[in-house]
Amino acid sequence: MPVGQRIWRIGQPPQRLRESTLASEKLLEDMIVAAPEIVSDEWMIIGQQEDTGAGGRIDLLAIAPDSSLILIEIKRGRSPREVVAQAIDYATWVESLDAETAFRIYARFSGGGDLGRAFEARFGASIDLEEFPNHHQIVIVAASLDASSERIVSYLSKRAVAINVLCFEIFEDGNDKFMSRAWLQDPAESQLATSATESKTPHAAWNGEFYVSFGTKGRSWDEAVKHGFVSAGGGAWYSNTLKLLKPGDRIWVKAPGYGFVGVGRVTGVSTPASEFRVNVDGKQKPAAEVLLSDHYKKPRDAEKEEYFVAVEWAQTVPLENAVNEPGLFGNRNTVCAPRVPRWRSTIDRLKSAFSRYDRI
Repeated sequence: MPVGQRIWRIGQPPQRLRESTLASEKLLEDMIVAAPEIVSDEWMIIGQQEDTGAGGRIDLLAIAPDSSLILIEIKRGRSPREVVAQAIDYATWVESLDAETAFRIYARFSGGGDLGRAFEARFGASIDLEEFPNHHQIVIVAASLDASSERIVSYLSKRAVAINVLCFEIFEDGNDKFMSRAWLQDPAESQLATSATESKTPHAAWNGEFYVSFGTKGRSWDEAVKHGFVSAGGGAWYSNTLKLLKPGDRIWVKAPGYGFVGVGRVTGVSTPASEFRVNVDGKQKPAAEVLLSDHYKKPRDAEKEEYFVAVEWAQTVPLENAVNEPGLFGNRNTVCAPRVPRWRSTIDRLKSAFSRYDRI
């Protein structure tokens, strides 16, 4: 359960702001539509108050950069366990959506807009219609969470069900009101669970090997090979999953638009560019001073900073020799732990293509 938050106005003496409430769920819902960063900087709202056809309406529907869907259910007061059950029920509707229906939902929400064009304008990439909408997660937004609901959410999360709770608190200072929020669990865990499974294929046990996407737009794969790292940035959605990697983990790296380009073992933990060091002629130097890309310079917005994970490569190939064949696994998340048969068959093929995969 998130620790209760308190806010003080700075001064002598400091004055604690009084806890308050919102007038209605609709107010919070409209706030999220107007400012989606309340829940995530990297989600785009595509639907509101959609009829599930089973006697209920979802509050909000959003989409992430990997084309996965996010069901957002808002509860202003305490969130009893029935709310969790309701959200799961609504998730069965989300799971059944096809691309055509999702496009219609966005057209209604936006007053005639095209989801494909809006997605590309927002994320700089096309919707993955081949996989869409295999992946989804549940987010419950509530003022607080009772113990029963917390146990249920925790149980489901440990079993790779992508569900999370965003708890918010309201404070007032005179005529002004303020809102703070905190996640029940790390959003990276929910993101990992979302990307790890596909609803239209059988689930399999995870084989312990990670998939990593290394975006080459503005980054140099040659530098990553030379200095031993993978990296991601531009927003928490892209960099958060890097912290799931731990020393000793084996990773298989794919460069979007090219194919699989390397396999190695993780030797460090996720580290911001401002702190990451690379070896140059036997000396440790700041990555931002050595690497050429502007991606590695510290941005004004700290959440967009590039993060690095050190890797000892077992085998790599240049981009032009990437392994790219029909049927190989792919995902737009920076890191995921796939629990689908296609990942196992992909690994079998990659172990043949990268024969020195077990050198480290």
